[in-house]
Amino acid sequence: MNSVCADPLWRDRCPPGVAARISRRHAGVWIIGFLVAVPWAPDKAGATVPGNAEVLIQDYKFTPATLSVKVGTRVRWTNMERRTTHSVLFTGPQGFESERFFPGEFWERVFDKPGLYPYVCGPHPEMKGLVEVLP
Repeated sequence: MNSVCADPLWRDRCPPGVAARISRRHAGVWIIGFLVAVPWAPDKAGATVPGNAEVLIQDYKFTPATLSVKVGTRVRWTNMERRTTHSVLFTGPQGFESERFFPGEFWERVFDKPGLYPYVCGPHPEMKGLVEVLP
């Protein structure tokens, strides 16, 4: 689990007031880390591309609810809520649940096999999504 709000590239997506609590010291560490490491940059949400994709969690919905990606894609779920935790619970035969993540945090998974991956939010099963992984 990581804090999106500490990352200067993602700070504009933080709940109001969260970004303001980040110290300059932490911002400097993230900038140095950014220059040293290869940055994570999401591709257009909903696109069929290899690399990275993003699902936002806001207003008790996954957006986009259905995502088509290629094998090898890293999908990031980012909690954009103000007060509630969420998780990603895969409901298929080899299903598992992510850790719960708080507002401003994210969870990622790399999809290495083609197929359909239906999921719900563990604490809020009315929230549903689907990742379609193409060869």
